[in-house]
Amino acid sequence: MTIDSVGLPDFARKAINLASAGLGARPVFATDEFFAPLERLLQDCPAVFHPGVYDEHGKWMDGWETRRRRGPGHDHAIVALAATGRIAGFDVDTTHFTGNYPSACAIDACLAPDGPDEATAWTELLGMSPLGPSAHHYFAALADGTWSHIRLRIYPDGGVARLRVYGTPALDRDRIGDDVVDLASSLLGGRIVVFSNGHYGHQRLLAPGRGINMGDGWETRRRREPGNDWIIVRLAARTSIERIIVDTAHFKGNYPDACSVQAADHGETDCTVDAALTASSLYWRDVLPRQKLSADSIHEYGPDLIEEVGCATHVRLNIYPDGGVSRLRVFGRIARAGTP
Repeated sequence: MTIDSVGLPDFARKAINLASAGLGARPVFATDEFFAPLERLLQDCPAVFHPGVYDEHGKWMDGWETRRRRGPGHDHAIVALAATGRIAGFDVDTTHFTGNYPSACAIDACLAPDGPDEATAWTELLGMSPLGPSAHHYFAALADGTWSHIRLRIYPDGGVARLRVYGTPALDRDRIGDDVVDLASSLLGGRIVVFSNGHYGHQRLLAPGRGINMGDGWETRRRREPGNDWIIVRLAARTSIERIIVDTAHFKGNYPDACSVQAADHGETDCTVDAALTASSLYWRDVLPRQKLSADSIHEYGPDLIEEVGCATHVRLNIYPDGGVSRLRVFGRIARAGTP
């Protein structure tokens, strides 16, 4: 299985959800939250429905839901993105909202590092677009730029289960300078490109912090055939790898027996053909030779184990034969322009 096979639009497959609460996105303001709070809109897990569950305001719904308007106007909400970045597109998900979804939505964005105020200039990234019941609605962003906040407008009222804002974090090279940083981090722009299997999930492998449970990482099915599982990550920038961390937090009876890491330099331009990248990865150089792993542990590999392979833009984490890894960290300095 590859990420391509899930049928998402290109911007959703090749970008990061900047509105992920798990990455640090947070609610800022909503005109109304009577039936369901704005914070649910940003949750990473799929929306759920609990028949017969009510709270003091009415039916419990997994998302953001406003009361029924009885006058002019429309509702809106403002969200601080997990990282300032460029936005490629959106998923406005109305799952389980069948008779109470908005008729339409629009989305604006701004760059306001200290938070938006009444003087903030907003740029429309999505004009008014129709919504339907209990469905994912994918929309491409209409304007380019670097943004810190988005404003979701719904017409006139109703509920949205999840909002996903697909984009790329802005890498502040001047601020980072020559510091050693985790260039696999989602918050800097590292992203998963393709993998052999992700039956129990993969999205959180590059997230900040340690995993909170066994579902917070990358885990494959039990392998019943020869070979091993693997996952390929595009780093946020070219680097000479200095340190690697493989964390098996919470994986106790299902951690891999061993791991290794390969690396390759594909330059600053993105390789857009996943099948070609997968094929070439079979011959990438070992930056970390095969190492034994243990349960529920942080495994740190420094200069004594890291092989010199020159600059790298991609890494391939191999696990033997299968199992779960909570986090992958790849530390290095951003390569300067012209570095061979």
